[in-house]
Amino acid sequence: MTPAATPLLHVEKLSAAYADRHGALAVLRNLSFQVPAGQFVCVLGPSGAGKSTLLRVLAGLLAPRYGRVHFAGQPLRGPQAGVGLVFQDANLMPWRSALDNVALPLELRGDADAIDRAWDMLQMVGLQGFEQALPATLSGGMAQRVAIGRALVQDPQLLLLDEPFGSLDALTREKMGEELLRIWELQHKTVVMVTHDINEALYLADRVLVLGPRPAGLKLDLAVRLPRPRRPQLRYSPAFGRLAARLRAAIE
Repeated sequence: MTPAATPLLHVEKLSAAYADRHGALAVLRNLSFQVPAGQFVCVLGPSGAGKSTLLRVLAGLLAPRYGRVHFAGQPLRGPQAGVGLVFQDANLMPWRSALDNVALPLELRGDADAIDRAWDMLQMVGLQGFEQALPATLSGGMAQRVAIGRALVQDPQLLLLDEPFGSLDALTREKMGEELLRIWELQHKTVVMVTHDINEALYLADRVLVLGPRPAGLKLDLAVRLPRPRRPQLRYSPAFGRLAARLRAAIE
């Protein structure tokens, strides 16, 4: 994918910390990278390396301790309308239907066509026929489709995904990865996705960032030069295996 002249996301010498009873707990240190528009990036790293903290900073939910983050050429200061965020838990409102959950962010900003756009989005994420279903009646994978639709219905420039399939069984997780790629190939949003699964990262991404132990810096920035569109048999190719070995060595 050809990089844009100006990256959509520019992280420069980022450090982040949380306050605890002993003072400040450093989580990220001197982290720098750029993401061009339309690129799919996955973030890997050991447990506690600060992967989710990084997404919170990119979403404008946590201010950096040091360093800078630029989004669409402007300093990132707080949550942005052009950034969508999906967590591991779908966090759907249980009393609202799938359709109404997707429409909610549009309703909050007063869009008159909220329901029509939410309806179209549910078709795109493969939930036609489930528009009126309540969250309690949906499987884990279906609930995550609703959450992804809710993030995408606002047409964000950047989609942040924090282990969105982490609570799903292995087979459903693979199917959801296929669905995510299908949606990405339709919209070509810029995506930064946290995962702990090496194979998932390689299968989905154009590029994989590996964070080191806390306080984490960037240990490896790996370009994934595997052909698109991706197909399940790619996971068994020698090229895939070699890249997986590089990532495993970097994490260990």
